[in-house]
Amino acid sequence: MAPGSPPGITELLVRWRNGDSAALNALIPLVYGELHRLARHHLGREREGHTLQSTALVNEVYLRLLDQGLAVENRTHFFAVASHLMRQILVDYARRRRAAKRGDSLERVTLSGVEKLLSSARNLDLLALDDALHDLERADPRLTKIVELRFFGGLSIEESAVALGTSASTVKREWATARAWLHRELSPSAAGA
Repeated sequence: MAPGSPPGITELLVRWRNGDSAALNALIPLVYGELHRLARHHLGREREGHTLQSTALVNEVYLRLLDQGLAVENRTHFFAVASHLMRQILVDYARRRRAAKRGDSLERVTLSGVEKLLSSARNLDLLALDDALHDLERADPRLTKIVELRFFGGLSIEESAVALGTSASTVKREWATARAWLHRELSPSAAGA
């Protein structure tokens, strides 16, 4: 970095990780546009008429980042963490909404394949997916992380490989495994079991 030039994203992340809380305040304007895009990506997978807006989702992520003080390694890791937080926020929101309905259940959409699941994500029961991901995390945390990066974060195979510090071929293979596992867990026969 040239003397007098503003710090970059990675430098601000390092300063934040080392305890400089002002670094997060300087970081947010630099990453706001990308966070907003990520929020729109997450909300695009939600039901029509969702009441949570992308700006509110970004603001909630910012508040959670402040509260949790996560140790973020680099730009890619930061966006992976932000994506994970967005998923958590949306799941919490869905749980509160379901609880507010006092027993009215969400419509469960049955899907014949995981590709259809991913392409029809707007009709997805986010709570059922979250439950399945918790089960997957107990079996294989890395597969869950790949689903979070690819499905929720919108990262490519290559970007996911960088975030995980592994090869693209490994991510591709494990992504296929995770999709097959989710298909089995979210299929109509598993729902009735």
